Amino acid sequence: MLDYIGPFSVAVGSIGVLYLFRYLFRRFIAGGSYKGKERIDGKTVIITGANIGIGFHTARELAKRGGRIILACRDMEKCEQAKTKILLESIDNKNIVCKKLDLASLASVRAFAKDINESESHVEFLINNAGVMMCPKLLTEDGFEMQLGTNHLGHFLLTHLLLDKLKQSAPSRIVNVSSKAHDMGKINFEDLQSSQNYSSMRAYAQSKLANILFTRELAERLKGTGVTVNVLHPGVIQTDLYRHIYTSWLGMFMAPFTLVMKTTEQGAQTTLACVLDPRLDHVTGKYFSDCKEKECAPQGRDDKVAKRLWEVSEKLVKITYPRPL
Repeated sequence: MLDYIGPFSVAVGSIGVLYLFRYLFRRFIAGGSYKGKERIDGKTVIITGANIGIGFHTARELAKRGGRIILACRDMEKCEQAKTKILLESIDNKNIVCKKLDLASLASVRAFAKDINESESHVEFLINNAGVMMCPKLLTEDGFEMQLGTNHLGHFLLTHLLLDKLKQSAPSRIVNVSSKAHDMGKINFEDLQSSQNYSSMRAYAQSKLANILFTRELAERLKGTGVTVNVLHPGVIQTDLYRHIYTSWLGMFMAPFTLVMKTTEQGAQTTLACVLDPRLDHVTGKYFSDCKEKECAPQGRDDKVAKRLWEVSEKLVKITYPRPL
């Protein structure tokens, strides 16, 4: 029996070292955490895609800080499950609400916004967090390419429909969740819906670049209103967003990297900074990563493309922003 103690001890020790390495490496790549202790009692927060991933952790933390949290989700069963978990941890705050929102349906976006505008007296924070990543070629209910339609156009319309409420509630903040993948993005106005040549990665990168360009143009239009808007990269996170990759041939290459990805709780830190940090009260139109302001890719700073994308987006969702906002 003693002969097996040595190999067994080595095996256990090796596993322990691997887990320690994983823990330390994740701490290293976490990019810091938001340390502010600000409360948001009496303020209302809308978070899209709040039932899972960084949206859930953002909602949970903001609930602990006293906010009225509106979980805007497509799957109401999962939304209610998330609400239950949040309520268990935010004992003193029962003000957590589930509302139906499917960003792949403009009708759903309009219905949600109508509900909010009629039922909520004020909204101080809109966190456009939900998204899809590298899915097969799919179309939204309105015929848009799924990633552009969900990640950009759905949030574009939602933000427009809630702007009056946000301005009435000023000072207020809009926070858009993008991705470092925008570095690889290009707005292809000749084939915006990727109907001629679909690549899930190119479509995703385009949608994330659209988030940044939307933020840039919106910040310009919101000057003087008391509403700020910023955009962020949450980090490379072990999240349900990768579900389409794991079922493809890329899954075998991606799986090992999940061991060193940020956790969803770590990934929520930059969102929390953009929502809570008092130093950002008057900061708008900026890009953040690891809780700090960074510079986005050059194509994310192209004002002409931002303006053109805005105008195209208006036509696609059939609205016209007032000028000036």
